[in-house]
Amino acid sequence: MTVRPSGRTPDQIRDVTLETGVNRYAEGSCLVSFGHTKVLVTASVEEKVPGWMRNTGQGWVTAEYGMLPRATHTRGRREAAAGKQSGRTQEIQRLIGRSLRAVIDLKALGERQVLIDCDVIQADGGTRTASITGAWVAMASALGYLKQEGVLSADPILDQVAAVSCGVFADTPVADLDYEEDSSAEADGNFVLTGAGTIVEIQATGEKRGFSRAEFDRLFQLADAACAELFVKQRAAVEAALKG
Repeated sequence: MTVRPSGRTPDQIRDVTLETGVNRYAEGSCLVSFGHTKVLVTASVEEKVPGWMRNTGQGWVTAEYGMLPRATHTRGRREAAAGKQSGRTQEIQRLIGRSLRAVIDLKALGERQVLIDCDVIQADGGTRTASITGAWVAMASALGYLKQEGVLSADPILDQVAAVSCGVFADTPVADLDYEEDSSAEADGNFVLTGAGTIVEIQATGEKRGFSRAEFDRLFQLADAACAELFVKQRAAVEAALKG
């Protein structure tokens, strides 16, 4: 059997925590940890929508993503200082937004916008998947609070969404890659799945070689099982947040 650097079994994800209520001002917040990867997520609700959505009777959910300068081994320059976002940043925040919109009824949300901010405090692989998993908790907490307060008459959340990275490391499909595995994996993928078992997005790439259909099928099985664990943790986190 392949020995993973962390000592985990092929199907074992890292220790995951979803701490809510970590920002006193945001309508919803979550500090999500996948092992050493830590992302602070906030959900802010605005009683307005982008101009192109006015008078449509629908709301909107969008996301921003960024990494703090010392989230990695060496200090990275703030993108604001560079005057523009990297292509990677833009791609990740669009993915987060798509993932959340896949499980929300925008009409039930009404003409208001949920803005998700994902700030990577510490990166050790899987920052985009951790962001998506924590973003759902922050969004569900925020909208649950609005429903409790009578601002929303119905819950616009249709389902859960979570994400996990899986890849082929040392010729073995494994779940939840950390940086050491991700940097030397033969193939890696990001799987975004819903509680109902549907697929929102799969990003899978052969890094050092192509991967077989059998390997892909195993990666999907690992992702499906990992997300089932994450869904349980998400529900518990939101329940705790709304009990507050």
